[in-house]
Amino acid sequence: MKKIVLAYSGGLDTSAIIPWLKENYDCEVYALVADVGQDKNELVDVKQKAFNSGAKDCVVVDLKEDFVKNYIYPTILSGALYEGTYLLGTSMARPVIAKALVDYAISINADAIAHGATGKGNDQVRFEYTINALAPKLEVIAPWRIWNMKSREDLLDFLALKNIKTTASKEKIYSKDANAWHISTEGGVLEDTTTFNNEDCFCLSVNPKIAPNEAELVKLSIEKGVVTKVNDISLSPYEALNKLNEIGAKHGVGRIDIVENRLVGMKSRGCYETPGGTIINTALRALEQIVLDRDSLKLRAMLGLEMSYLVYDGKWFCPTRAAISAAINEFSKDLNGEIIIELYKGNCNAMSKSSPNSLFDKDFATFSEDEVYNQFDAAGFIRLFSLSAKIRALKKS
Repeated sequence: MKKIVLAYSGGLDTSAIIPWLKENYDCEVYALVADVGQDKNELVDVKQKAFNSGAKDCVVVDLKEDFVKNYIYPTILSGALYEGTYLLGTSMARPVIAKALVDYAISINADAIAHGATGKGNDQVRFEYTINALAPKLEVIAPWRIWNMKSREDLLDFLALKNIKTTASKEKIYSKDANAWHISTEGGVLEDTTTFNNEDCFCLSVNPKIAPNEAELVKLSIEKGVVTKVNDISLSPYEALNKLNEIGAKHGVGRIDIVENRLVGMKSRGCYETPGGTIINTALRALEQIVLDRDSLKLRAMLGLEMSYLVYDGKWFCPTRAAISAAINEFSKDLNGEIIIELYKGNCNAMSKSSPNSLFDKDFATFSEDEVYNQFDAAGFIRLFSLSAKIRALKKS
């Protein structure tokens, strides 16, 4: 192989992968850093780090708006929650990164794409599914599945042997992954399900116990399912998410500690922080309550369940996901309105819901006297609705 594109982060794993690829494939390594909204400190001097490890070139691609607009919103609008709790932060980021890798590889006529995902996790599947779906002729190299290094210590020794400096140390208790949507934490005390998490398991939001003692109201203006304003200030999808992350984190919103079923068969425990995403999800579900009719809401929920598995498994670029998104787009056309959310010590509740497309009509729903609903009509409806049950009971008797 002459050219290999590496999904590069500047961390220990990918810093070791660059010299390993050059040594084992006698090739040029081109590093691609995906900016999906992670901590800006992770991008400081990242290009120089890649060059120090032996990369021929390194590019940093800004994917933040693309990520939020074209991956996060199609997912969250479907109501996708993996196993009922996980807002799919890591899962949604992988296809947008993998697509950027493919685009870059094609642009420089590369032979292969390499990644630093391990053979135990979900990310190897997500990366490689996308690569195979978009560029089936490109080879995929997953060093963790084939090299003889087994630990963090092995990687540090390898870099020392190559005289490549690194700021990493042998002490790394937790594994963290961050992007515009969330931060995940795994490892450490979380590897024992009987052990309580601690503050080291969270780094974005404050502990709800020490959050402000006064609730805060935040108004979201939504157009076709997308947040366009926060407290009447117009913002792009990414900017709105950023603002809501800031507000939600202050109140300890969006913290969860869960055990999930990985695609590869094992269970894993993780702490996830999704403050802005939790606010947006709460607002969208509240808006649906007044806009979507019963059958639409039922179908959206069913599609959301299927979507959660497709996204978790990394099958973004498949016909089923595209079909679900097309249906969700139809439902989203009428999701216009304003939702006021109350934030208080980890709680996130929709307090006010309004929409020009609301199907809620107080004239029909009131418990007071009305002139639009004839209660006598319910008798005939119930007789027909329960007719099959009545016939079944009569036959049995």
